[in-house]
This record gives sequence, structure tokens and C-alpha cells, in this order.
Amino acid sequence: MSLKSPVFVRCIASLALVFAGSGSAALPPEINGQALPSLAPMLEKVTPAVVNVNSKTKVRVNDPFLDDPFFRRFFGVPDAPRERVQQSLGSGVIVDAQKGYVLTNNHVVEGADDIAVTLQDGRTLKGERVGTDPETDVAVIRIPAQNLSALPLADTSKLRVGDFVVAVGNPFGLGQTVTSGIVSALGRTGLRGLGVQNFIQTDASINPGNSGGALVNLRGELVGINSAIYSPSGGNVGIGFAIPTNLASSVMRQLLAFGEVKRGTLGVQTQALDEELAPLLNLSPGRGAVVTRVLPGSPGAQAGLKPGDVILELNGKPVVSPQDLGNAEGLLPVGAPVALKVVRDGETLVLNASIRTQELKTGNGEKIDPRVAGAELSDLPAKISQRGLAGVLVSKVAPNSRAAENGLQAGDVITAVNQRDVGDLATFSAAASRHPRQLLLTVVRGRNAYFVMCQ
Repeated sequence: MSLKSPVFVRCIASLALVFAGSGSAALPPEINGQALPSLAPMLEKVTPAVVNVNSKTKVRVNDPFLDDPFFRRFFGVPDAPRERVQQSLGSGVIVDAQKGYVLTNNHVVEGADDIAVTLQDGRTLKGERVGTDPETDVAVIRIPAQNLSALPLADTSKLRVGDFVVAVGNPFGLGQTVTSGIVSALGRTGLRGLGVQNFIQTDASINPGNSGGALVNLRGELVGINSAIYSPSGGNVGIGFAIPTNLASSVMRQLLAFGEVKRGTLGVQTQALDEELAPLLNLSPGRGAVVTRVLPGSPGAQAGLKPGDVILELNGKPVVSPQDLGNAEGLLPVGAPVALKVVRDGETLVLNASIRTQELKTGNGEKIDPRVAGAELSDLPAKISQRGLAGVLVSKVAPNSRAAENGLQAGDVITAVNQRDVGDLATFSAAASRHPRQLLLTVVRGRNAYFVMCQ
């Protein structure tokens, strides 16, 4: 560019206007009659609706010595349970000023015994947990509805890659902080440890403490609830994820109406089409979900799905892995029609089904076997069976019950009895009804497997 070019002259003239006169480093309110661009007017309306969420949870402290009754008696330690208070800091967004509803992340308030919500004006209010959905990491809490500000909700189906967005939250407990960026990608899935996924990816800086905060567009409308980051170091590297408002608001409506989210399923279990399995099916590895089990009477069974079928597409969208299939099921409303593109014995088929809620059989542990008395058992929900597990879910365990004393915990998945696999509640009941001398259960808890001896 020539030093005498009109563009260069205009730039020099503008800089001269900026620095001439007062000698101050502050920018003037306008240049050449044009106001400087600023997000401040929009943020003045947004920030009062973004709150800090402080949750406290009482956690039992385990000690291998003091948990032993002999050591407690010997050292005179009281039998009262030893606890510590675990504190979690996050953010939230007021979405209904009249009723005091606040959207946040499930992991911000999960298991909390006490929730405190601090507004921008300094008020701290007691929060009440209305409902949570771990699968989408969405939670709704309620605060007293007095002089609140709420954010309008954007239609995130119209969001585009490249749209400008602003993140507002409480990173590291520093206080309300604003960062800006763009929408980097849409429909992100595959994040480890999360359930139903349809994330907005953004390079707006999101750090610990931003969880549950607002992602807004330049009109000040809520487009997402900040939820997670990708970070090898634990800090921001420009890859953050937010739950789209359309998904979060849908979950909120169900939580307010039913106290839970009702999801449907096809009633099939699948596994990845890996390099070992693909040659056996004459297919290329890496794309598709292989059906390993079809539950009797399920939508999948009625549609004609069979073990060995490879699901390639659902409603025209590629199914690359079992996670994709489970994610698609979780996002569809109950009763939604589904078109499945399937490969069977080298032939491509299109099968039609509809998403239905799963009817789970439940059983009282005491009636099945006295050694698991106090446990409530059920068939596996689809969200767990999609992980490739088969067995029985321990949905509840009564405190001080025989099941609790034997070591069973709520959320355990019993996959085998005396090292023989069980596929559902019926096969578990049949194995236990033989009244074996020992009842050795294989239990999956989180990502680990354990043996539990029931006596």
C-alpha cells in the first residue's frame, strides 16, 4: 500500500483525531461523527439476569480405621457420621422473572444440600432445586421473584457458524465476567462423560465457574447455557461448549411439568463397527452402530430390526457410533417417527419406527432374595444399555438395609450372579431364586467393576 494512498491518509487522520487534544489515552466517544462500537448497551440489559450460584454439599468422610467399630470403641470415637462440606461455584441465568426460574448446569447443583444465588445487585437469595436432568446437564432452580431481570430466549435453530456471541459468568469465583467470540461449530457430540449432546462450540473464553452461565447473541438473547470446555491444562484454550437454548428450554418445560424428562427409545443395544467386527459383516470400519440385541415388543422389534443389522442413518443423519444413535434417541420427543437406514447381509433397507418410552420392570430386592433386601431393582434404562451393558440397575438402596451393608449402592449395574451373566431383571430373579449358598454379584460402578458378596 502506498504511503500516499487514500486509505493510509484516512487512517493517519483518524489516529490524529484520537490522540490530539487532551493528551489522555482514553478514546473519544466518536470518531469522524461515528460512535465507537461497544457491547456495553447490550450488556447493561443482560448482566442483571446472570447470577452466581454457590452450592454446598455434605460429604461423608471415610477412614479405614475409624470406620471399624473396634477402633471407634478403643479410641472413644463417637458413632456420629463424619462429614465435610463440599462447595461448588458456578453461574446461572434467570429466564422467568415472574416465577424466579433460573437455568444452570446439573453439575453445579447436583446433590447440593444448600444453594445460594447472588444477583448482580449484591442480593443473596436461597435457591430451591426444582428439577435436574443429568443427561443434558441442565437444572432448574427457583429463587424469590422480586425485582428480577430475565433474558429472552433465542431460536437456536437459526444460529449459524460465525455468529458473534458473548459469554457471561463467574469464572474462578472472581465475580461477573464477560468474554466474546464467535460460534465455532454446531451440533457437537462425543464429549466424554456427558449424555445427550448437541453442543454449540465457541471460542468465547469459558473457564471453571462459568458453568451454567449465559451465552448470548448481539441482541442480548440467550442462545446457550455454558457447560464444558476442552482443555488439556484445565484452563481456557478457546474450545468451549454450551447447551443450545432450544434444548435447555425443552428440558426445563418437562422438569416443570413432570419433575423429570421423559425420553423415548428404540429398544435396541448396539456396539461400534470396529476393525475386528467390520470384516465379518463385509463393511468398512468406523461408521455405523451394530445391533447386538433387540428388546421384545420394542419399537425396534416392531420395525423389524435384527441382531447383526448395522444402523447407518437415523432420519437422514449419519450414525457413526452407538453414541450418535443414543444421542439422536435422546433428542427426539416421545412419539416422533424415525426412518432407519440399515445394512443387512449386504442389502440396504429403510425401516420405520417411532420413539416410545421404555416400560421398565421393577422388583423389590427383599422379594427376590433376602440378601439384597432394601434394594430396588429394575431393567436397564436405554441410556445405560446403549453403553453396551446388560444386567440389572440398582435404582435405590435403603440406608442401613441388608443390601447397603453388603455394599450395594444406588446406580450400580449388576451384570452377573456367581460369574454367570444376567441380561435383565427376569434372569437375575431366576438366578437368585435357586438360593445358591453364596451370592456373588459382579457390579459395574461408574467406570469400574467390582465383586460384591451378599450374605
